[in-house]
Amino acid sequence: MKLFLSRTILAFFVAVAAAPLPGARAGEAHGGATDISGAKPSFNTGEYVMEHITDSHEWHIVSFGDTHITIPLPVILYSKNSGFHIFLSSVFHHGHASHKGFLIPSEGKYKGKVIETDASGTFVGKPIDLSVTKTVAGGMVTALLLVILLTAAARKALKSKGRAPSGLLNLIEPIVVFIRDEVAIPALGEKKQERFLPYLLSLFCFILLGNLAGLIPLFPLGFNLTGNISVTLTLALFTFLVTSFSGNRHYWKEVFNPDVPWWMKYPIPLMPLVEFAGLFIKPVILMVRLFANMMAGHMILTVFVSLIFVFGNLMGELAGWIVSPVSVLFSVFILVLDILVSFIQAFVFTLLSALYFGMATAEHHMETKTPEKQTEISGINT
Repeated sequence: MKLFLSRTILAFFVAVAAAPLPGARAGEAHGGATDISGAKPSFNTGEYVMEHITDSHEWHIVSFGDTHITIPLPVILYSKNSGFHIFLSSVFHHGHASHKGFLIPSEGKYKGKVIETDASGTFVGKPIDLSVTKTVAGGMVTALLLVILLTAAARKALKSKGRAPSGLLNLIEPIVVFIRDEVAIPALGEKKQERFLPYLLSLFCFILLGNLAGLIPLFPLGFNLTGNISVTLTLALFTFLVTSFSGNRHYWKEVFNPDVPWWMKYPIPLMPLVEFAGLFIKPVILMVRLFANMMAGHMILTVFVSLIFVFGNLMGELAGWIVSPVSVLFSVFILVLDILVSFIQAFVFTLLSALYFGMATAEHHMETKTPEKQTEISGINT
């Protein structure tokens, strides 16, 4: 069984690596550069890597030679000159055509972004883009899968009360118990954990499922969800808002008037400034950590796959086939490592969020004399 799985994974990566890639398309602006003499187009590694990790207005599925199978996504724009516009991204013809004065440049400062031009083709401005891009669609797919899986698990739990969990419930229940016992209760306590547990579970499951789905290069998966800083910014913003609105009087007192020596607060409010800056530094750390780790994994994986085409372009097709086994083995190793990183990053983001909630809701306990201490003091006095 293990041998069969290893051969299947190896064959899968060889098939993905050997397939025609968008970065190697001849004569296209986002692929290789074609020589004017008609020579074989060169492979641009940087373009290939960036094409696979950045967002786009279409969902590329597979290519067969010069035939590219893609799913157009809704483009929703607001221009101060012409108002709202809603249409499919297919009208741009992969960036080679404009529509109602809007186009997607294939190079330059606004590469991959929708811009607005006048009748002569002169740049007018950049409209407000509310489009459903590949990352947005990937987030919707992740949320839909999460709802389906958790709803099915909840129904199964209601039907199997008093019995040992099985099937999907056997997968979901350990996650719920782990987040409750190892994250929520240690960080928040028995009483307050129930208040924040639904959010922590949703956060962990969404990040984990998004991370794992991005490692499967098959439609409707394969999107770089948490490798997009806009997504991690949104998740960090949710944690920031929950922390801020849950903070009690003691929490805000420690921010603006912390219990430190007076000379650290007057005449220069050094510690209050540090504490206030910490309110925003914490979500920034959450955002950057998740984004950087997941982005790095996708980049390394695409770089190893691109080695096949780099050697094939520099030394001939035979060199590409010789290098491909090494490239595939390293790609499999990075993929397995990314699976581990996916779990770790989902856990770290959830744990830090729980710790922030715990600090925001912690009660201030004045030091009091216990009966034991009172008796001890009385004995010393006598």
